[in-house]
Amino acid sequence: QVQLVESGGGSVQAGGSLRLSCAASGHSFMSYDMGWFRQAPGKEREFVAAISRSGASTYYAGFVKGRFTISRDNAKNTVYLQMNSPEPEDTAVYYCAAVPYGNKWYVNDYEYNYWGQGTQVTVSS
Repeated sequence: QVQLVESGGGSVQAGGSLRLSCAASGHSFMSYDMGWFRQAPGKEREFVAAISRSGASTYYAGFVKGRFTISRDNAKNTVYLQMNSPEPEDTAVYYCAAVPYGNKWYVNDYEYNYWGQGTQVTVSS
């Protein structure tokens, strides 16, 4: 069992920066690949980024375009999403999620076993 708690959301102007954190508690954080998803009002939840259990490999949705960076600190049981140059279209509730590590990238929300409660990010123009 893994419990996930996101923090760091808030309001930011377009072109600014914001860092989201996701603290994990429970068993064997390094046994899990981690992902970030987001859900905007009236839209489906969508994949943003994923990171392997070691942190050595990352994978991003196309719309990220080099603006966001996912990272993790296994000593702190925490995964991060650094958001640079966000745009109003990035406004959404952001969720972190955990899945037992595997040999592929998990980009569908139904593939993840554990979820945080979400943190709101609002980007103004």
